Amino acid sequence: MIKFGTGGWRALIGEDFTKENVCLLAQGIANLMKLPSPGAPERELAFVLGYDRRFLSDKAAKWMAEVLAGNGIKVYFIERVSPTPLVMYTVKELKTPYGATITASHNPADYNGIKLFTEGGRDAKEEITTLLETLVAKVEPAAVRSLDFEEAKQQGRIELIDPVNDYIDTILGMIDTAAIKKRKLRVVLDPMYGVAKTSLQTILVTTRCEVMVIHDRHDTLFGGRLPAPTTHTLHRLSNTVVENGYELGIGTDGDADRIGIINEQGIFISPNEILALLYYYLLRYKGWTGGVVRNLSTTHLLDVIARDFGEECYEVPVGFKHISAKMEETNALIGGESSGGLTIRGHISGKDGIFAASLLIEALSITGKNLSELLAEIRTKYGTYYMVEKNIAFPPEQKATLMEKISDQSKGPDFGFKVLRRSELDGVKFYFEHDRWLNVRFSGTEPLLRIYAEAEQEKAATALCNTMAAYLEL
Repeated sequence: MIKFGTGGWRALIGEDFTKENVCLLAQGIANLMKLPSPGAPERELAFVLGYDRRFLSDKAAKWMAEVLAGNGIKVYFIERVSPTPLVMYTVKELKTPYGATITASHNPADYNGIKLFTEGGRDAKEEITTLLETLVAKVEPAAVRSLDFEEAKQQGRIELIDPVNDYIDTILGMIDTAAIKKRKLRVVLDPMYGVAKTSLQTILVTTRCEVMVIHDRHDTLFGGRLPAPTTHTLHRLSNTVVENGYELGIGTDGDADRIGIINEQGIFISPNEILALLYYYLLRYKGWTGGVVRNLSTTHLLDVIARDFGEECYEVPVGFKHISAKMEETNALIGGESSGGLTIRGHISGKDGIFAASLLIEALSITGKNLSELLAEIRTKYGTYYMVEKNIAFPPEQKATLMEKISDQSKGPDFGFKVLRRSELDGVKFYFEHDRWLNVRFSGTEPLLRIYAEAEQEKAATALCNTMAAYLEL
């Protein structure tokens, strides 16, 4: 079964991520693209395809391209390993109706997957992926049409492209390169064996930053670590920053759509704080205007900042497709999530770790402050917010019982705080006084139950999580 979660289709290599399933999915996409669209103008059936450094990514990209080409679809095949935001950018620039990248993002090394994009470089909406799942389920292996990769190239059905320079130039055009050159920051970059090095190092060097790069070789096992830039995985980046006197450490996940930041003291700065800092910077120092979009498991500090500047904060379900859709609807300035992904108005409609890192470099350069000083400014003005997350694995047969218990409005744990309201927008979220909250939901990409809580003290947020876990007997 091929099922899409919040971040695309992801599966264990050799179990569900197989050549047969990749080809079935590609045939389903071809069938989707050929569905009649009454009233829509005729256009070339074209598709942008990229891939990351994971095991089988390059081969899976070719399998997918061969099936699309075999169905008469023009494939723009990015000829080098590519960050996910680069693929989304290319879909937007070439104005193709669809595109995809072969990646499992920050999942463990034994996973791979496919992220699907639609016109404008957006994450495919749920109605599209649901329809695609239905179409794929109807495809018989014998019905898959394919054309050899080299033959398809000769026939012009597959065209090799390299859009990386255009993507880099676009980002450079959106940031204040003169201010960054003047600041001459010293930065350590950790691409976590992923695909960020070429683009981000080029941007940093072009703006005259001094750059040290670690963990940049091709390693499909990601050095034995989870390729997610968190406080648990960036120890070497932290040590390198402190030992060598650098001012900033930047970590990016496997496909470079998320960031993790280490400050000049070697301290991990949470994605919530980075998102709040960048929103505050754009409003306070750049003088820009606009609301902010966050998912329901992201800090309410954004709400407080928005209110202070007379702006609106919009809450959406988990999944960046919801953030980009709400940003487009409201013309919001910035959107992001607590897992480290963000974008701003005028850039691509998906999260971009390379652009986020570049914007942070600009913020430090324009303000003349280091990361600790900027965060201290925000905490002095708005207070401190602590978010705690618990990820709990559970037997599959227990999911139905957990869902029933979570959804039962007649019962619930005694949190020790007055519940102002609850929402079932995505899982269940409880709102308490003083901007405290708790959200419990099932992961859309892994077999996990996620419990998030935020409060003015870390121990209070931890207690909220523990209370919910105890109530669910986990």
